[in-house]
Amino acid sequence: MILRFLLDTNIVSAPVSIRPDPEIVRRIEQHAHECAIGAPVWHELVYGCRRLPRGRRRTALEAYLEEVVRASFPILAYDEAAAAWHGAERARLEELGAAAPYVDGQIAAIARTKGLTLVTANTKDFTRFSELDVEDWSRRRRR
Repeated sequence: MILRFLLDTNIVSAPVSIRPDPEIVRRIEQHAHECAIGAPVWHELVYGCRRLPRGRRRTALEAYLEEVVRASFPILAYDEAAAAWHGAERARLEELGAAAPYVDGQIAAIARTKGLTLVTANTKDFTRFSELDVEDWSRRRRR
């Protein structure tokens, strides 16, 4: 399996949203064997799910996370190389007055150090990072 894409939280959660974006769903299905998620994305997904009150929605999301996400996508660690890139990039951005959210930096670092394209519906959150390939699989980008 050759990985090409690192999926952001908003992409992974799109198929189970109230109004799923059909383009995101199609692209995930098309490229599932080439996709991974980062440990910070896994954290955001689990945290978001566990914050919900117990009930059908939470149970369905827990099943989706375990039976679909965890079973389908490797979860890549925020490792030493990612931490070094993130630290240097964070300092560069702060010097420019363009600090980025910490978790976004972790996700970007994993993508960059693993040579993956980051897939997100919020490209503006990641455009400030240097030498990072970013794609938007959402339908709204075509409007």
